[in-house]
Amino acid sequence: MKKGFISNRLQPWKKSTGITVERKIEKVQTEKFLWTDLQSPDRTDIEKLVEQYNFNALNIEDCMTKFELQKLDSYDDHFFVILHFPPLLQQLGISRNSQLSIFIGKNFLVTVHQGDLKPLVDLVNICKNDSDTHRKERLLGKSSGYLLHEIIDILVDDLLHVSRKVIANLDDIEDEVFDETKSVARNIALLRREINIMRRIATPLKKFVLEIAKNIKRFSDEDDLSLYFDDVIDHIDKVIETLEESRETMEIYKDTDYMLSTEKTNKILAALTIIFTFSIPGTAIATFYGMNVNLPGGLSDHSTFLGPYTSFMIIILAALIPVAIMFMHFKKLGWINN
Repeated sequence: MKKGFISNRLQPWKKSTGITVERKIEKVQTEKFLWTDLQSPDRTDIEKLVEQYNFNALNIEDCMTKFELQKLDSYDDHFFVILHFPPLLQQLGISRNSQLSIFIGKNFLVTVHQGDLKPLVDLVNICKNDSDTHRKERLLGKSSGYLLHEIIDILVDDLLHVSRKVIANLDDIEDEVFDETKSVARNIALLRREINIMRRIATPLKKFVLEIAKNIKRFSDEDDLSLYFDDVIDHIDKVIETLEESRETMEIYKDTDYMLSTEKTNKILAALTIIFTFSIPGTAIATFYGMNVNLPGGLSDHSTFLGPYTSFMIIILAALIPVAIMFMHFKKLGWINN
């Protein structure tokens, strides 16, 4: 089978995040179809598709919109679909979705994305190089519908891998929640946000993959291609199940962290309150003796039966005795434990 590869590398395109993603167009020609992959394209690159394939202008606009909702439009000779996946940038702390726009017909497949879907970029590189000939033959030796399944499958597998990382992060947070020396409120909030973002991706993704499985039969020579998509659906179900369990676990950790933080705060307030209470007798006695009135141990009292510091010792004892009484009482009530 004769195949050709064309690569048009254009100038780098810098995102608002400061991360540079190379703008390029990759074309893989097989005997049955042409795969065109546009990474970080501009409007000119997209408009050329209209001239070549006579695509709907509204679909072209959807490709240029970075945050278009997931959708599927079916036509006589092709269908257009937009899917969302978590990009590599999310692992860098940039929470947003990466959009993949797909046009597929009997003899063509066009994928449009911003270049941050690493599994898709790696798949393009496999088809471009001859290092893995067996896999390359498997990917390109069948129909455009089969290749689309492979693209969606690797992206869903990556989504499953990310969901497993969420579980690993949950285990780390579980240890930190019960560690009083660490504050995990921010980590819990960030992970809850990531879980919600992935849920907003995975839940509608299942619906649109089911729609793709129904529409792909028109552009596929394989009779059992729906079975392949059933496997993809199973993986999406696992992702959704994992995210639901993770969300419930996060709610438990959030409540646990709140209760432990509240208990810790109450202990601190209780300790400060007891310390303040113990200081009241000394403060009151010091106030009285500061008035220069005639009190035992005062200025006019020259008692020395306890030594030269008799007056000072009388004042200290007068302050400590109430503190000792309060301490014994608080201990009896259980306010002061070991």
